[in-house]
Amino acid sequence: MSSDRSKDVTPPPLPAPLAVPVADSHTHLDMQSGTVEEGLAKAASVGVTTVVQVGCDVNGSRWAADTAAAHPSVHATVALHPNEAPRIVLGDPDGWSRQGERPAGGDVGLDEALAEIDRLAALPHVKGVGETGLDHFRTGPEGIAAQERSFRAHIEIAKRHGKALVIHDRDAHDDVLRILKEEGAPERTVFHCYSGDAEMARICAENGYFMSFAGNVTFKNAQPLRDALAAAPRELVLVETDAPFLTPAPYRGRPNAPYLIPVTLRAMAAVKGLDEDTLAAAVSANTARAFDY
Repeated sequence: MSSDRSKDVTPPPLPAPLAVPVADSHTHLDMQSGTVEEGLAKAASVGVTTVVQVGCDVNGSRWAADTAAAHPSVHATVALHPNEAPRIVLGDPDGWSRQGERPAGGDVGLDEALAEIDRLAALPHVKGVGETGLDHFRTGPEGIAAQERSFRAHIEIAKRHGKALVIHDRDAHDDVLRILKEEGAPERTVFHCYSGDAEMARICAENGYFMSFAGNVTFKNAQPLRDALAAAPRELVLVETDAPFLTPAPYRGRPNAPYLIPVTLRAMAAVKGLDEDTLAAAVSANTARAFDY
């Protein structure tokens, strides 16, 4: 989950359909307008036939699991977002999260929330544990201990259940890579909304980590991200919306949704010097491999 400028609420137009169907590897249908059915139909009409619905807190993770159970084209991941862990432990007097104002729950509160994520992670239609990781952008030093403890617990849960690990890494590259090394990464690890540079892409490639690129790869100021995409091996690249956030250019600031995947995928194909069908086929196979569906 990321933040983006949002002023114009007009949905962008439908892009030309992809000839080779792909998956949106990371979306938040629960934060988008319209029904799930409408969103899935619109996405399918342009060749986005599968979506991975990502949980960010206990309620959202339950919703993701229920939605995946009800729709064959939806796969779920469950987790406490890195910014959610400190809110559980330290409390949230401002009601910043969707769950509103909360008292401090301490380590016991975090343990209870993690136990519920563990329970959900065992479900067959839950294909991943995430988005988890570290966020040094939104959470200050006082929340780092809770984030790290939560991240390590999610790694253990993913490994025990044989599920993919979906990583949120914001301004925390070195620490995320360090903890993955210390804990031992799960067999399938996905860097959602990849934000590292080309050098980090090479480190991820050496470790077999998947790198999922979002609409921000199209932004004018994102040349380092395009360089990273160019360096990333084709067999480790995924595409995502992170909708409703990170809408690709030229629609930046308007609401994002899975049907806009073709816009990002075409920009990615240009960066990689591939035709869109070749990249779409690779991304489709990679996503199925990453999430074991």
